[in-house]
Amino acid sequence: MAKLKLGAIVEEKPVKTTVELPATLHRDLLAYADALGQETGRNISDPMKLIVPMLERFIATDRGFARLRRSVQSSRSAE
Repeated sequence: MAKLKLGAIVEEKPVKTTVELPATLHRDLLAYADALGQETGRNISDPMKLIVPMLERFIATDRGFARLRRSVQSSRSAE
């Protein structure tokens, strides 16, 4: 089995939010939760909890965003 990008999901205090997902994305999220559960040996009871770690991972690995963030921070510190 391929190594998934997400690891175990850390339980934290929840923050209520509403997100509308296309049906195809929701099905993919359910399938990802199932695959992650099989890989980690832990059942993912609420696949919606995958959204935050996925977004965090996406932002953390987006090189263009990292460059932009560094550029904005350096311009702010120069002011």
